[in-house]
Amino acid sequence: MTATLLDLNSDQHAKVDRAAIESRLSSGDFFWLDLENAEPDDFELLRDVFRFHPLALEDSEQFGQRPKLEEYDDFVFFVVYGAAPSPDADRLVELHIFYSENYLVTVRREEAPSCDELRERYSRKPGQLERPIVVLYRLLDSLSDSFFPALEDYDQRIDNVEDEIFRDPKDEHLQEIVRMKRQLNRLRRVVGPQRDLANQLYGGISTLPGSDPEAERYFRDIFDHLIRVADLIDSYKDLLTGAMDVYLSTVSNRLNLVVERLTVLSTILLPLIVLTGFFGQNFGWLVRHVGSLGAFLLLGLALPLVCAASLIYYLRRQRLL
Repeated sequence: MTATLLDLNSDQHAKVDRAAIESRLSSGDFFWLDLENAEPDDFELLRDVFRFHPLALEDSEQFGQRPKLEEYDDFVFFVVYGAAPSPDADRLVELHIFYSENYLVTVRREEAPSCDELRERYSRKPGQLERPIVVLYRLLDSLSDSFFPALEDYDQRIDNVEDEIFRDPKDEHLQEIVRMKRQLNRLRRVVGPQRDLANQLYGGISTLPGSDPEAERYFRDIFDHLIRVADLIDSYKDLLTGAMDVYLSTVSNRLNLVVERLTVLSTILLPLIVLTGFFGQNFGWLVRHVGSLGAFLLLGLALPLVCAASLIYYLRRQRLL
């Protein structure tokens, strides 16, 4: 477990323990408690010191939820997502947030680069006085903006797959397309509810502690960003569908070309097969007249070759070859 207690009005990190938390809660100074890889002891701290509602605590321990916002008496509980940079295979980072005018508590299982960067930013500028609602906005905005680099990576990967398909389509390309579509579908299932969550914040549907009309304008900016993210995801899914169609068309065209060549070859060989089969019959005329080298060369070789050449000429005139 990695825990960081950041006092935004102080020039240092405080030791994370029950006494430090109780001291800040009693003083009323706003602070940020970041719990990474939270353990049972940490959730006991949230229950006994912060006295969060049991339902909120239960939700904070369960990961894999959809983005949501739940209002309680003196705090608000969020489930939000961001994106991890490549080469993270899952790309999604889930963050649970407890917010009030006195504290910001984040709970996560994994590294969240956008969260770490914001925390480091405040650490480098000690004593920077900002309203609690502004800190929450910056955190949500950072998580929302983290989707853009991930989507740019998908854009590059889609272009590369399309170029490779035109050169030489392989089964690996189809597997890569299906894999990216699944990842984009998972991103879409997260971005949609998170966009609705941002809409609640600026539309007045939900009221945050310390919020005002000016703060709502900033949350509208997050809403706009998430709309762009959702549109990009939909456009990349369309591109992948197009890439899959190109792959299937290319493979089908190659198969048709092979079948066409085999058909032409079979057509050319057909008269030869008929002639050799005919001469293979034990007719008396053939037995009596094919008895010299000249007759064999004329009837056994020249005649089949003339028939094959005539057939090739006919197929080319009909543009079948």
